[in-house]
This record gives sequence, C-alpha cells and structure tokens, in this order.
Amino acid sequence: MAIPAGFDPAGFSPGFLDHGGPYYLGPALEGVRVVGLAICPHHINYQDAAHGGVVSTFADVALSHAVHDAERPRLAPATVTLTVNYLAAARLGDWLEARVRIDRLGGRTAYCSGAIWRGEEQIATMSAVFAIRRA
Repeated sequence: MAIPAGFDPAGFSPGFLDHGGPYYLGPALEGVRVVGLAICPHHINYQDAAHGGVVSTFADVALSHAVHDAERPRLAPATVTLTVNYLAAARLGDWLEARVRIDRLGGRTAYCSGAIWRGEEQIATMSAVFAIRRA
C-alpha cells in the first residue's frame, strides 16, 4: 500500500511497537500530529478484519504520542485508562488515521480523546488518561 503524502515512518522505539505497526506521523491538526497505520496481513483476524487489539493499540499509540509530543522536553506518559469504541471494521489494505486532541494537560495527569478514521468514515472513538512524568 502507498503511504499518503505527508506521512513519514514514526520511528518509535523498538520492541512491541515494531509488531503492531509500522506507524507513520503526518501533519498536525490543531497542534497535534496525526498518526497513520496501513492495515497489513499481520493485523488481520479470522474474520478478515483488523483485530480489535490492533485498533486499541493504535489508539493507545496515537493518544500517548500526543501527550509525549505536547511539551519540550518531551513527556513520558503511562496509560492509566484507555477506552475504545468500535464503530466499523478495518480491512486489509485500509489506511487509518488517528486524530487526537488533548483535553487537559495537568501537572501529573493528561486527558485525551479522538477518533480513528478510514477516509471520511469514523471507525472508532477513543479516550485515555495518562500519568505523566516530566524530565
């Protein structure tokens, strides 16, 4: 699948994220970068759709990246709660974009929400609370 113009490999730290992606960082919307994911064969479940865990991991990656990138020096977020509401299935070859907003960034806690889109169709909503550590 061709990655849309404006998106570059995220280059997140090696480990678990290598298995869930690859993830891409795109242009910012309202100050928060869009995170992209192309649905690949290793994301598909027995129903020929992206596994729910792939979508929830994508949500966590995008929401936590928004917090991580919100300040300089960068913040170190740890997920406290994550809620994902599935609205439609993602299929092999789909390009997904996670669009996030930071609802509140406090001294030790951050609240975020947003949605995952396939083109003009919203396929999931998401929200999370993060504990944050500043350098």
